[in-house]
Amino acid sequence: MVQTSGTSAFNLQLPELVEEAFERCGGESRTGYDVRTARRSMNLLFADWANRGINMWTFEQDVITLAQGQPTYVIPDDTVDLLEHVIRTQQNIPNNQADLTITRISVSTYATIPNKLIQGRPIQLWIQRLTANTQPTGVTVLNAVGTTDTTIAVSTLAGLPNAGWITLDNELIGYNELQVAANGNPAYILNCTRGQGNTTAATHSAGIAVLLTQKNSVTVWPTPDGSTTWQLVYWRMRRVQDAGGGTNIPDVPFRFIPALVAGLSYYMALKVPGALERLQVLKSQYDEAWELAAAEDHEKAAVRFVPRRMYIGGGYS
Repeated sequence: MVQTSGTSAFNLQLPELVEEAFERCGGESRTGYDVRTARRSMNLLFADWANRGINMWTFEQDVITLAQGQPTYVIPDDTVDLLEHVIRTQQNIPNNQADLTITRISVSTYATIPNKLIQGRPIQLWIQRLTANTQPTGVTVLNAVGTTDTTIAVSTLAGLPNAGWITLDNELIGYNELQVAANGNPAYILNCTRGQGNTTAATHSAGIAVLLTQKNSVTVWPTPDGSTTWQLVYWRMRRVQDAGGGTNIPDVPFRFIPALVAGLSYYMALKVPGALERLQVLKSQYDEAWELAAAEDHEKAAVRFVPRRMYIGGGYS
């Protein structure tokens, strides 16, 4: 009697994926450069997947405890987008947790809010998706900065946006106002929120460089008040992890392995001499494999739509 394997662990490491892709292109992987160029193509393929739609295996839940008077908060750099979000209260009371709706708005809507610093329970959310890099500005700190200082004297404000994120040494700091030098006083960075993005508020010496940091972030309105401890609970779609160095398996579930192999072979055919005659076939195979995987990778539960009435004046009912 023939027995089954008894295992369900099939996967492919990067060298095996590269070999399969080259074979579909009509060639074979022979050099270290072949693996290197395939790895680069795979990372580009993963970027394309992030743009094609929702990849359910990259869903993650996270929680941010909101601070009174602070409207903007860092979210992880590898966040593609937020899918759902609620404001949670009474989280420390057993069996009495309350998740309240918070509505996503555009930057245009947020810009029209007259008083962005009014405090209360947050009911609206603006998501800012940036490039997550840090760059020098030519700005330096004039005076030593303590761990609780919320105002920082600087040499100049040139190159700094009116609100954003800066890095001093290893500390990420948010701010939402600048004050130009006047009447013998230096320029200032104002309303600083210290120790952001899992960094720690620290002391900083005069003369150190101010680095401008791009960060994915969320801004809530109204600004949280002190009536209770508010938490922002959100579900995000993160980036697919990088291809790696060749000894790992890809950050892809088994049901997407055919689409990954087909996509990589199509990408490689664009670069491999002699594979152009197979290009249309490989593209068709990739599109079909992606459609099959994407059609399976979706919520199976029933969907409920709740209409929201809007009036000309911009209010909600």
